[in-house]
Parts: sequence; structure tokens; C-alpha cells
Amino acid sequence: MILSEKAKQIAPSLTLDITAKAKKMKADGIDVIGFGAGEPDFNTPQNIQDAASRAIQEGKTKYTAASGIIELKQAIIQKLKSENNLNYIPSQIIVSTGAKQCLANVFQAILNPGDEVLIGIPYWVSYPELVKLADGEPVYVETEEINKFKLTIESLNKALTSKSKAIVLNSPSNPTGTVYTKKELIEIASFAKINNLIIISDEIYEKLLYGSNGHISIASLSEDAYNRTIVINGVSKAYAMTGWRIGYAAGSTEIVSLMSNIQSHTTSNPNSIAQYASVEALNGKQDEVHKMVQQFKLRRDYMVERINNINNLSCIKPEGAFYVMVNISKVLNKSIQGEVIDSSIQFSDLLLKNEKVAVIPGIAFGVDNFIRLSYATSMENIKNGLDRIARFASNI
Repeated sequence: MILSEKAKQIAPSLTLDITAKAKKMKADGIDVIGFGAGEPDFNTPQNIQDAASRAIQEGKTKYTAASGIIELKQAIIQKLKSENNLNYIPSQIIVSTGAKQCLANVFQAILNPGDEVLIGIPYWVSYPELVKLADGEPVYVETEEINKFKLTIESLNKALTSKSKAIVLNSPSNPTGTVYTKKELIEIASFAKINNLIIISDEIYEKLLYGSNGHISIASLSEDAYNRTIVINGVSKAYAMTGWRIGYAAGSTEIVSLMSNIQSHTTSNPNSIAQYASVEALNGKQDEVHKMVQQFKLRRDYMVERINNINNLSCIKPEGAFYVMVNISKVLNKSIQGEVIDSSIQFSDLLLKNEKVAVIPGIAFGVDNFIRLSYATSMENIKNGLDRIARFASNI
């Protein structure tokens, strides 16, 4: 039987695979500490839960418009205007089953076979696979740890070709926690204008910031940036609603219309109950979000300081999201208990085997000299897990 050659080229998600493996070990009674989770460990705020319950009781459990209910689109429009200085109308908004579906929709809407999409390394694992599924070609842009893994105009120009169609921007970033400054965003917007590139701006972590500067959407910087940018966002990270699966995108009416047509024939509308709950998330009180961010900041500060005091390991301090990229280059090609650590996958496998700690190998994000740790877990888990990592590193 001949199956899809395109599907065969799609790599499985290492992050989901390792997280599932750690959960199974826990279910089997093994004392595993997992640093793989890409979701807040807090429960969804009560006011959002209550809104979902009301939606069920009021019978709001039927199909909705494929691109989302008008109440949620209006809440998104108001949020983008008040928080991001962006003005949209309902035909410029689409609500999808998570930000991941928004990304899948937009790549299918803008790409033709052979079109190239510029993606910075390290990258979120699904960006290149989603581009491939849409018949595009991911083109990787090198970044440097010393520059906080940020895209630069020099590195972008090196990757640019006549086939370049779009650029992916993720700020705050998964997996690095990188946050771009206004000056840096202006430079990238100018690069996109000069080279007529569509900007895919993934802003799903925008509320998880730990410095004094607020989030800046590249679409807000100029009329040209606004016209060529598709903003991707959602409620998953900010409101601890990962399982509710609600993401949204904002952009030109033409592109959003294509995205809506694609969605109408693939999944149709996102979950109706989750949509009504998301209206409350965006319009309701934000106290729980602020509390969550404060806890993430405390965990980040502890984790970064501790990692930088572990022999042969190091990291830079992320400014957003809830991940730390740990540099393991000093232990590569060294041995532990007779086994050579020749890659981030081998490091991660041996760490799980010897110390029962699950981390994500950096190769999942395109960098083999790193592992990713999430601090979306309790401080107790962070302390115990880092104790184990320190013990593991001391034996290398």
C-alpha cells in the first residue's frame, strides 16, 4: 500500500513524546520529575470555569460559525485594541482549535509549493512541520546564545532567497524565553517590507513577561507592518486553558477569509463551550493571570541561578514564557557510567534513566548543544529536579 510521502516526512513531536513517557512512568509508580510540560500547572480561573458551566446550562452546545462566535471575536478585537494598539473588524478575526490550528491555517492560506518560510533556530517544534504540511520549505536562520537567540538582519539576509515568502516571529519565545525590543522589531518589520515578506507573529506567551517592559506586537509599529502581519494568539498559556483549545488570529480580511474556508472544511468551529469561556477569560478580571506570572518569575529566578551554579551547565535568563534553555556543550562527548553523551537526546535519555528527570532534548528545537526545562511546575519539583540534575552532572 502506498501512503502519503508528505505525511512520512513529518517528524513526531519530541516534546509530546517525552512528556507522555514521563506521565506513563509516573502512572507506573516511578518517582519521575518532569520538566517537559508546555502548559501552566495552575487550574483555570474560577470565573472562566463558571462561564463554561453557564454556557452548558444555557444550551450553548451547538455548532457555531466555523470561524468563531461574534461575542468572542468582539472580545478579541477589544483586547487587541486596548492592550496592543491594534484595530480590527470581525472579518479580520478567526477563532481556531488552539493557536496551532491558526498557524496550520495561515501556512495553508499563504504558501504555494516551494515557497520558503524563514524560521529562527531554536524554533518551536511544530513550525517547520506545519510549513511542510502546507507544501512550503522551512529555511532555518542561525542565532547565537550570546545574542539571546534573537534574529538579526545579518542572519536573515544570509537565509533570504528569491523564494522567501514569510518569516516566523515568536516573542516571547518558546523555547528560549527571548523577548524582542521595539528597536529590534522595527528592524525586522523593515526587513519584511523591503523583501515583501508576510510576518507570522506568534504572541501566545505575551502575558508571561518578567521585566519592566510590556509586550509589543510587531503589527502595531506601522501601517505596513499591520498589513503584512498575521497575529497569532490564544488563551491557553495566559489563562491556564491549554486543554480548552482556543486560539485566534488577526490579519488582513483576504488571508483570514482563506483561513476560515480551510477551517470550515477541516474541523469546522472550535468547541462552543470553550469559546464562551474564553469570552470571560478576555473580558473578566485578570487577577489570577497576575498571580500566575508572579509565581513563574520566582521559579525562573531560582532555576536560572541554580543552573548557573551546576558544574558544566549554564543558561541565560529568559525574559518571558516559562522555559530555560540549558547549555550542555561542556558535557558532550564525555561519559557517565561507561556511556558516552554524544547528543542532547543521549543526555536526556541518560538523565531519565539515571535520575528519573524528564527534559526536552535541544535537537527538537534545532540545537543539539542544549536541553529545555520548563518551570511550569511546582517549586518543590524544581528544587528536587535540579538536585538530581546536579548529581547527574557531577558524575560526568
